[in-house]
Amino acid sequence: MLTELRIRDLGVIAGLDLLLRPGMTAVTGETGAGKTLLVQGIELLLGGRAEALLVRAGAGQAEVEGRFVGEAGGEGGVGTRDGGDRTGDGGDRTGDEGDEGVEEVVLGRVVPVAGRSRGYVGGRLAPATLLAETGRRLVDIHGQHDHQSLLAPAVQRRALDAFGAVDHGPRAAAAEGLAAVEAALTALGGDERSRAREVDLLRFQIAELAAAHLSDPAEDEALELEEDRLAEAAAHREAAARAHHALSDDGGAADAVGSALAAVTGRAPLSELARRLESVAAEVVEAAADLRHAVDTLQDDPERLEQVRARRALLRDLARKYGDSLAEVIAYAAEARRRLEELESHNERVAILEQQRGDARRELASAETAMGHARRHAAGRLSRAVTDHLQQLAMAGAGFEVTVGPEGAGDDVTFLLGANRGEPCLPLARVASGGELARAMLALRLVLGHHGGPSPGTVVFDEVDAGVGGEAALAVGRALAAVASGPGAPQVLVVTHLPQVAAFADHQLVVRKVVDGEGRTVVEAEHVEGEARVVELSRMLSGRPDSAAARGHAEELLAAATRGRRA
Repeated sequence: MLTELRIRDLGVIAGLDLLLRPGMTAVTGETGAGKTLLVQGIELLLGGRAEALLVRAGAGQAEVEGRFVGEAGGEGGVGTRDGGDRTGDGGDRTGDEGDEGVEEVVLGRVVPVAGRSRGYVGGRLAPATLLAETGRRLVDIHGQHDHQSLLAPAVQRRALDAFGAVDHGPRAAAAEGLAAVEAALTALGGDERSRAREVDLLRFQIAELAAAHLSDPAEDEALELEEDRLAEAAAHREAAARAHHALSDDGGAADAVGSALAAVTGRAPLSELARRLESVAAEVVEAAADLRHAVDTLQDDPERLEQVRARRALLRDLARKYGDSLAEVIAYAAEARRRLEELESHNERVAILEQQRGDARRELASAETAMGHARRHAAGRLSRAVTDHLQQLAMAGAGFEVTVGPEGAGDDVTFLLGANRGEPCLPLARVASGGELARAMLALRLVLGHHGGPSPGTVVFDEVDAGVGGEAALAVGRALAAVASGPGAPQVLVVTHLPQVAAFADHQLVVRKVVDGEGRTVVEAEHVEGEARVVELSRMLSGRPDSAAARGHAEELLAAATRGRRA
């Protein structure tokens, strides 16, 4: 709901700071007192058209700021907690951090005499489109064609569905099922020629990989070692022979170690060294034997060397085509076989999926037909309910219709109003009279308010009582009070000239023009209660706030309205 409204230099408003309350607030005052400027200020917050003519004479710019507070995630909630800057002056505006589950947002608009207007959301610059998008969740203004959420086709469709408790589950489930089948068909591949080409390629690749008999991811590393051994066999053999001679020939390492061992054997202080030399001597003898064996076994094998080199070349070629490593090549071979099996069974799988797609389409069509039937049934009930309320709001000859698209789910939903007997019903967005449209919106609010219909946190009614009087005025007042009552009800602001309507309000805000100390006309606004409210209602009734008869009538009207609200 709108809790604070701050206006500076807008028309004849020099400066207003209003604290607004829940429930229904009647905005009253003499004709031309400036009541409409309050509505214009709210419209500017909601991205409405900004004109330099709105700026107060002598001022450089007009400023409007509104603070909206609502329950987190609730219907019509503001959807964000923000302690943004005040528009244009940088001062902090923060919410009550102790109010759990309460969220708030501050909207602002600056209209300069020259240049483009500036919008603010949470103290940050924002385009008018963002103001409008945010404002649609916060406020509905009825009386002009702007900012009325129920004029949007999508909102009308949601409102009808809420009124008729239309179940979207079967249609959503059927659509999801059809989408899954369509995705499976798409994943099977392209057209028949593309599949045939892919099958041929996969068969060639699989045959090539199968012929390579790949099984060990480490094969190339083993072949690399074998290639080195075969390619350098003569050099390896010569090196082993030299090492063997160095160990085994007279005067070689074996003799030297033997002489050293003989020198220290039997000497107690050198016993540990003797044991180490014995170990060395054994190692030398064993190494010499191994070297002798290497000399005998390291033989040239050109044929095997050629085979190893050819195998390694094949593995490199396969890695170039199918993966950076032999392990990746082996993995690709498995994936290629799986894909080939999938493509070769394509026709069978397509037939199954085509049948499933047909079943899914029929299920979706059935769900949409049921939804369309439910919407058409609800449309008749909604039309009658709104028409009944219009009769009570001084629109005795009016007719309200809800049309639903003739095919399928009937997503094309339109609300139409025939304001006078014998006139054709036109879409609400084309209704010319602000007062008639406002009363139609009021009737809709009354009907939809009990069925989970769209309900922003604040609803503004301007001109709702145009052409209304007598009992009809009481009916309008009673209806407005009903919109603002009950759990989750929106805050309702009503600009009215009728005391019968104002009496039903929970609060009354009087707007008046006064002359300031500089001799300029300015607008003031104050909440009136008790005796002050009786005086204002007396003025509205007779034009004479000091009339005893008018005051008596005002008191009677207030008492009757209070009883009506409690009934």
